[in-house]
Amino acid sequence: MTLPRLPFAIAGLAAVLGAQDPEPYRGAPVHYEQTGARDPVAALARRLDAGDLELSRSERFGLLPGLLDALDVPDSSQTLVFSKTSFQNDRIGPTSPRALFFGDRAYVGYVPGSSILELTAVDPDQGAVFYTVTDEGDGTPRIQRDDAACLQCHAFSWTNGWPGHLVRSVFPGLDGLPIQRFGADVVDHDTAFAERWGGYYVTGAPADMKHRGNRTWRTDANAPEDADGTEPLDPSRAFDAARYPQRGSDVVALMVLEHQTRAQNLLGWAGYQAKLTLDRQAGMNRSLGEPADHRSETTRNRIHELADEILRVLLFRDEPPLPAPITAHSTFAADFADRGPRDSVGRSLRTFDLRTRLFRWPCSYVIQSDAFAALHPEIREVVLLRMHRILTGRFGRRAYRHLSADDRETILAIVRDTVDDLPASWHETGGDR
Repeated sequence: MTLPRLPFAIAGLAAVLGAQDPEPYRGAPVHYEQTGARDPVAALARRLDAGDLELSRSERFGLLPGLLDALDVPDSSQTLVFSKTSFQNDRIGPTSPRALFFGDRAYVGYVPGSSILELTAVDPDQGAVFYTVTDEGDGTPRIQRDDAACLQCHAFSWTNGWPGHLVRSVFPGLDGLPIQRFGADVVDHDTAFAERWGGYYVTGAPADMKHRGNRTWRTDANAPEDADGTEPLDPSRAFDAARYPQRGSDVVALMVLEHQTRAQNLLGWAGYQAKLTLDRQAGMNRSLGEPADHRSETTRNRIHELADEILRVLLFRDEPPLPAPITAHSTFAADFADRGPRDSVGRSLRTFDLRTRLFRWPCSYVIQSDAFAALHPEIREVVLLRMHRILTGRFGRRAYRHLSADDRETILAIVRDTVDDLPASWHETGGDR
């Protein structure tokens, strides 16, 4: 899959918006460029500037451990990418991969030997926001928002032209530079495993799981499928693991990273689209003398299409089965499962399966986030109403046939107990099945 699949009407709308304004997220009605973001990195920057917090330093890793702790990012989430797909490309390669760490709302990029750490976070209103922090080892580090450099790649066609996080699978050459003629894939939960992790080290994957990780391609290879044109990499020997907090690049963390970034990007993009669509609707209402709450059929259809795309991701539609059970390589699986809310009998959307699929119950924990809570009310309501109909068997039986009766019943219960402001239909009894 080279791009996230969108309904034709939505893709067409994005193309029209892009033709009218190459940066439609700037200015009214979105105002992405405005300062005062409510994400955890912005909050951390304000505390540092005010002198309310001093980050601890490590002799080996500098500010990295302090930043991870301050942003509630576990170091067990470490994944290692050796492709040259960062603005620090001169420091990155198979012998010096970039480490990526993530929590629920913040991401940290670390390159050994570099004084620059890359930070991104999820603002409930603006979506992904990008920062850098320079650690020279003296004085108080200053976190700076860095739209200019980061949005060259993180607000491109790969993210539907909107600011977003990016997980790509490329075909890296021997030095880590992607071979452009072979293309690349933006990874989602429904991407085939054989197309994932190009440019990443992968530890813990089953031996019979085919993927693009742990190898480079020679530039004279005839095609990506040319086995003679690849060079395998051994994650235990290719680089000095002592330069990183963890010793590997956990396959479970990689799979969660792929899903989380896609889900958060989609919520941000859908929120932007709603603001643009409803801003136009408000202008038409004023011009035509319609009530402020009037919605044309075109507007309603767009809202429903956005909701359907969100549901596809939240309910893991078309997720490929695991080719073999996965054994977690690090403590990430346990650390991740301990986070987040549980229902009245202790069940969590963060519980892993790792035998046939990623999660025990295929409903994204992102539905419990403040980004979902802040989604435009008109989209959020449609998402929740349609999700309830799907889980009660009234809608989408064929499209969501991967959901068993137990899946549906359990997801209903967990969402009821852990998500606020649900529509009244979620609390009705006696008619769910």
